[in-house]
Amino acid sequence: MKRSRIAPLIFALFSMTVCLVNAGAKIKDQLTPPNATKLKWWRSARFGMFIHWGPVSLTGNEISWSRGVQTPIKVYDNLYKRFDPVEFNPNQWVSIAKAAGMKYIVLTTKHHDGFCLWNTKQTDYNIMHSPYHKDIVRMLSNACKRQHVPFGAYYSVCDWHNPDFLYTSPGGSVLNPHPNMDAYTEYMKKQLKELITSYGPLLLVWFDNPEGFTAERGREVVDYVRSLQPDIIVNNRCAVPGDYDTPEQRIGGFQMNRPWETCMTLCQQWSWKPGDKLKSLRECVGILARCAGGDGNLLLNVGPEPSGEIEPRQVERLKEIGAWLKRNGASIYNTRGGPYMPCADYACTRRGDDLFLHILDWKGDTLNLPPLPAKIMHASLLEGGKVQFTQNAIGVTVSVPVKYRDPNDTVVRMRLNVAAMSIPPIHPLSAVIATASNVFQNDPNYGSEMAVDGDMSTRWATDSGVKQAWLELDLRKEMTISSVDIHEAYPGRVREFEIQYRVGDKWVTILKGNRIGANYQKNFPAVTARYFRLNILDATDGPTIWEMELR
Repeated sequence: MKRSRIAPLIFALFSMTVCLVNAGAKIKDQLTPPNATKLKWWRSARFGMFIHWGPVSLTGNEISWSRGVQTPIKVYDNLYKRFDPVEFNPNQWVSIAKAAGMKYIVLTTKHHDGFCLWNTKQTDYNIMHSPYHKDIVRMLSNACKRQHVPFGAYYSVCDWHNPDFLYTSPGGSVLNPHPNMDAYTEYMKKQLKELITSYGPLLLVWFDNPEGFTAERGREVVDYVRSLQPDIIVNNRCAVPGDYDTPEQRIGGFQMNRPWETCMTLCQQWSWKPGDKLKSLRECVGILARCAGGDGNLLLNVGPEPSGEIEPRQVERLKEIGAWLKRNGASIYNTRGGPYMPCADYACTRRGDDLFLHILDWKGDTLNLPPLPAKIMHASLLEGGKVQFTQNAIGVTVSVPVKYRDPNDTVVRMRLNVAAMSIPPIHPLSAVIATASNVFQNDPNYGSEMAVDGDMSTRWATDSGVKQAWLELDLRKEMTISSVDIHEAYPGRVREFEIQYRVGDKWVTILKGNRIGANYQKNFPAVTARYFRLNILDATDGPTIWEMELR
């Protein structure tokens, strides 16, 4: 996880290719197609466990990224000689995942540091040459099979330990003197064959950090993987789009047309860190609900200790999530996102003729929703209990007595008179009016409203050569806003910007930044206002924005 100083440019260019529909489709069409049944199952599972682990846990520093930074390279590369996780209990790990309500497990079999947690025949830099001398991947994959939990292998595309790879540490920023990417690709393919044929069948291969990889090379690897196991799922981090997107350490945007999965840490660091800050139950439940409400999955990461144990406090938090899911899992598993798009106050999932409204933050006695183009026949708490609601042309209001509210997520089931999936997406700010200082050739296809339509395939664009511009949002009424998400279509063009709100005839700056990029997300002290704007102060060329969302 985390990308190097070289990798961001590569990944940004790749992300831009994926977002540009024609270019993305061209690459995707050349890949062996995914297995629809397996992908549907994975999508319906919604919640999985990510595990980042290895000898680096002995230091308490971040996996791979601390190599050559906090830990000298020579010291880092010899940590495995002291790695002896005698308390590792694979059955217990799987049981913890199941108790959390997680439906699949993904283990870092090889991270960017190149250390392998299985008995690979391609390098001696593996677990079998540690004092532990047991095949971690074998043990965990077998435990998953015994407990009927699908197992997936994280496999880093980059390898800063391998001399054939293009880059090395720190952070993939140093060019290896004599790289041989053809030889490295063959090394990759041999290792992937070991994982798939000896430890499979796998649910998926979770690639990461494709620095130095071309789309052609990535396509070769993905097609090879599918030749070994035709129904295997692959993500979008092998320099080709793959089967699904992977927003990292942030909740993905609402996206119904392509699967996605947020990968996020339970604490702050991917690998174990003593005393690392742990997310609250409310945070965890809110993240899961917003992911499902955006039609995405959540892959929540734990970092086991050097002993092989998962920290008791992390286990306790996971059990709390599982307890919540036992009561409310019907609103998460086997659902689709929407039609109400997630925001700071709520998220919504659907199945059959039911909507599941996840109320995450009450601002008063009632929750106000935009109009719903279907009749609500009945509403009740998912766990039982009456809900008061009104519905008219202006919108929907929902009220639940305080004593019946769940402080983490109050789930309301609404029975409709139509199939829930027949309702198009409804933006929380569906009544928003967007205006802009400039529109590309005055073409309505690039108008300001394209930045607030909830569609990542449309965008607001400005004329070529424009260096300053603004995008103003009129919310039609005063609303309390505390965060902003912006997706720049050409990451890197914007070099200076500010987010503002209007008081009378004056604009007040909330925050400033030097770069927006593909996925900009920022929280700020809550502001109540009707008018907000993105004020771009400097750009290399005409700014263009896929989406801007206030929450």
